[in-house]
Amino acid sequence: MKIFALVLFILMYVLMITKPKYRPYYALGTGLIFLVSGILPFSQLFSVINWNVLLMITGTMILVDYFIASKMPNLMADILLDKSPNVMWVTIFMSLFAGAISAFIDNVATVLMVAPVGLAVCKKLGISPVGMIISIAVSSNLQGAATLVGDTTSIMLGDYAHLNFLDFFWLDGRPGMFFAVELGALATVPIMMILFRKNQTPVSSRERTPVKDFLPTFMLLLMVAALIVASFIPNTPDITNGAICCILGLVTALIDHIRSRNRDNLSRAVHGIDYETLLLLLGLFVVIGGITEAGIISDIGNAIAAFGSGSLFLLYTIIVWGSVLVSAFVDNIPYVATMLPVLTVVTTRLGVDPRLLYFGLLCGATLGGNLTPIGASANITAVGLLKKEGYEVAFPDFMKIGIPYTLTAVLVGYLFIWFVWA
Repeated sequence: MKIFALVLFILMYVLMITKPKYRPYYALGTGLIFLVSGILPFSQLFSVINWNVLLMITGTMILVDYFIASKMPNLMADILLDKSPNVMWVTIFMSLFAGAISAFIDNVATVLMVAPVGLAVCKKLGISPVGMIISIAVSSNLQGAATLVGDTTSIMLGDYAHLNFLDFFWLDGRPGMFFAVELGALATVPIMMILFRKNQTPVSSRERTPVKDFLPTFMLLLMVAALIVASFIPNTPDITNGAICCILGLVTALIDHIRSRNRDNLSRAVHGIDYETLLLLLGLFVVIGGITEAGIISDIGNAIAAFGSGSLFLLYTIIVWGSVLVSAFVDNIPYVATMLPVLTVVTTRLGVDPRLLYFGLLCGATLGGNLTPIGASANITAVGLLKKEGYEVAFPDFMKIGIPYTLTAVLVGYLFIWFVWA
C-alpha cells in the first residue's frame, strides 16, 4: 500500500509539472483514489483538510475584491511609482513590503493583499506582472518564519518548543529566528537586482487616483490587527484565522450592499473567488494526509535524521537542506509536525540543545516551498492570481526566481543559526 501511495503521489506531481492546466483535477483525483483504496480512511477526511487556510483564502479574496474596486491599490501604485527610480526598484520595494506584512499575518493573506497593488503597477506600466507577483509570493514565504504569528509552521514550533512571541526575537541571551530571516531577506536584494537588472525603464507618477471607498482598506487593516491579537489568545480554535477573514469579508460585503443596494458588487466578489486554487489546495491536503497516513513522510524524516546522527554539523546540514528539498514538493505543515518529535529523540540521544535543529528545520521547511510553484500555499495563490489575469506560469518560469532567491536566503539563515546556536 505504501508503494502504491508513493507511485500515485509521484505521478500526480509529474502531471502537475508537465500538464499544469489541470492541476486541481490531478490533486482531487489522486485524493479520491487515496480515499477509495483505503490509503486514507474516510473517517480522517475532514481532519486532514486545513479548513483554516481554505476559509482564510475565501474570506480574504472577498475582502480583496472590494479593496481593488475601491481604487486604493491604484493610489498605492501611484505613490510607489513616484518613489521608485525604475521598474527594478518597484519590484524590490513590493517584495520587501510583502515580506514586512507577512512577518505578522499569514503568507496567503499577504499575497492576496499585496498582489493587487503589484498588478495595478504593472497595468499602469503596461508590463508583465509575472516576475513581480512571484517575487511577492517568495518574499512572503521567507518572512513568514520571522515571528511566531507569521506562518503555520512557526506557530507549530512555538507551541512544541514552548516559545512565546518575543522568543523569536531574543532567546536565552541570543538572537532568535527573526534575525536569521531578516538577514536572509536583505541578502535577497542583490539577487533581485540581478534577476531584474534589465528592467531599467524609468517610472514616475504625478497622478493620485481618487479612492472610491475607504471601508475595504479599514477592514483589511482591521483584519491584520485581529490576526495579530488572536495569536496572543491561548487555546483558540484551529479555524480562528479563517473565521476572522471570512467574517470581515462578509461584513464588508453586507455593509456595501446596505449602502449601495447594488447586487452587482456582491456578485462580482463571489465570482472573483479563485475556486481553482481552492480545489487544488483541497486535493493537496487530502493527498498529503494520505502519504502521511501511509508513513511516507515519517520514513523521509527518519532517514534524514538517521543518516546524520553521527555528527551534529552533518545532521544540522541534512535537516536544513533536506527540508528545503522535501518542502519544494510536500506541504511543510505535516512534514514539520513529523520532524519535530524525531528531532527531539535525536537531540536527546546526542545530548545537545534541540533548538538548533528546530530553527534549522523551520528555516529549511519554510523557505524550501519557494523552489516550486506548488511548494507553498502562497505560491499556488500567486500563480492562480496570475492565471486569472491571463498569465500561465510554468515550473521553469517560477523556478528562475524561486531557486536563486531560496538558495541565498537559506544559506544566510543556515550559517547564522549554526554560528549562534551550535
